[in-house]
Amino acid sequence: MIPTIVDSHTHLDFPDFDGERDAIIERARAAGVTRMVSICTKMERADFVRGLADTYPEVYWAGGIHPMSADKQPVIALEVLLKLAEHPKFVGIGETGLDYHYTPESAPIQQESLRVHIEAARQTGLPLIIHSRDADEDMIRILSEEHRAGAYSCVMHCFSSGPELAAAALDLGFYLSASGIAAFKKSEALREIFATAPVERILVETDAPYLAPPPHRGKRNEPAYTALTAQAVASVWGMDYPEFARQTSENFDRLFTKARLT
Repeated sequence: MIPTIVDSHTHLDFPDFDGERDAIIERARAAGVTRMVSICTKMERADFVRGLADTYPEVYWAGGIHPMSADKQPVIALEVLLKLAEHPKFVGIGETGLDYHYTPESAPIQQESLRVHIEAARQTGLPLIIHSRDADEDMIRILSEEHRAGAYSCVMHCFSSGPELAAAALDLGFYLSASGIAAFKKSEALREIFATAPVERILVETDAPYLAPPPHRGKRNEPAYTALTAQAVASVWGMDYPEFARQTSENFDRLFTKARLT
């Protein structure tokens, strides 16, 4: 039997998949990917992403404002996120966060937006989905400040930051998610950071259509490739693929409680 696994973060609404979604979902099923969370990063796409979740039994969704888009519209209202969370297959808040690599000029607005998303996670009980790039110091500060103000759950999506942010996130009880980056040959330093985390706090994802793992690096990613990333990184925790697939699926169930299979 093919081990089952979860793609905790993908973008099935992106135009890269237009005209092929049925086939992409079928390939994911064939690879053992039984669930996938499609992330809405712009509110004008919410209806479309919700429709994907309504159409495909394997697809769940989450939504928020990506930090690189935070300055292109008014800061999202808390009430908007709370309304989205009423949908039965809406399972997480975000992705949100800080990106000082591409959009450092909008740092103040990104931080304001992040805090709104954190409050939505706190009020709904849904996990926060964090994007962080070149912003470790501010990210540690904000996540810690907000956690002291009221607990919430969180996953550091596509984690590729430094050891200090990893340690801070783990100390807060958060999860780290491994993308195709962790499977790249030159990502040994990143794998060493992951090795400091208990396997019970690890998720896997594609971030498709981006970051395809070997042997597809540089090409379009898709949910079926979750298995390839997991196969490449399972040894970090001294596990074989079936055991790691089972563990990360259990981790997903613990964090994304609304997507838990009954």
